Amino acid sequence: MQPSTHIDHRPPARRDWRVFWRLTRPHTLTAAFVPVCVGTVLALGETAVRFSLFAAMLVASLLIQAATNMFNEYYDYKRGLDSPESVGIGGAIVRDGLEPRTVLALAFSCFGAAMLIGVYICMQSSWWLAVIGIVCMAAGYFYTGGPVPIAYTPFGELAAGFFMGFMIILISFFVQTGHVSAKAALVAVPVAILVGAILLANNIRDLDGDREKGRKTLAILVGRGWAIRVLAMMFAVSFLWIVALVLFGTVPFWTLLALLSAPKAVAAARGFIGKTKPAEMMPAMKATAQTNTQFGFLLAIGLLVGQWL
Repeated sequence: MQPSTHIDHRPPARRDWRVFWRLTRPHTLTAAFVPVCVGTVLALGETAVRFSLFAAMLVASLLIQAATNMFNEYYDYKRGLDSPESVGIGGAIVRDGLEPRTVLALAFSCFGAAMLIGVYICMQSSWWLAVIGIVCMAAGYFYTGGPVPIAYTPFGELAAGFFMGFMIILISFFVQTGHVSAKAALVAVPVAILVGAILLANNIRDLDGDREKGRKTLAILVGRGWAIRVLAMMFAVSFLWIVALVLFGTVPFWTLLALLSAPKAVAAARGFIGKTKPAEMMPAMKATAQTNTQFGFLLAIGLLVGQWL
């Protein structure tokens, strides 16, 4: 782990509720609730969905995502990666003056609340989910915590997509049905890819600063031009995957509604081209997150309509 190199020039702490709201990085939370919605809608095709379990999964997933963001905030600050001039969605410590230990305590509190909800989920389904849940939370912590943070390696996108996309869909499906189906796994793939795309977009924006700090992200290893191409390919694979599932009869025709999010994906990929300054790439980052949101909700609507008709 790199030693902290920051100089503490934090402003006086602000206790406005909006500071704590921004600390959760709300526009990243779609990466948590979209998979829960998709997994639950898939389960609706096989069984009567229990709203209490859906709500529990939704809240627990949001808490884990928020905690992961807070760990990111804390460890980026401790390693000297954040400053008042940094461009990004963080800043509760460097710009709003929150004490680092407060941010860390809030992160662990979110984990604690998620674990309590997890006990209820396990009581209603299977205690094996406790093991899976602990692994998912560990991934959230070690994404930026620990001696070798996942976010500092080329595997950040893979880890985020797998744990916050693929696994959340399967868990949401399992708690309602008591089993995991091949269909659920296949539908989870494009959602996982788009969750990973959010992280890749973030790493493209931060490429120069991350390289200076010694990170080895995928964007750094392949270079900015190829990273943008990889992002575009992730979008393309996600859309083509849905088309293939429809052609093979795995999902109903109505799931093609997800393709309506393609213009946002095009805007996201194009928004990075020719840009080198982080502030210039913020609209493209936002468009990437919006692609995930639109794709996920349109997919869920398509699945729902297909089950009704």
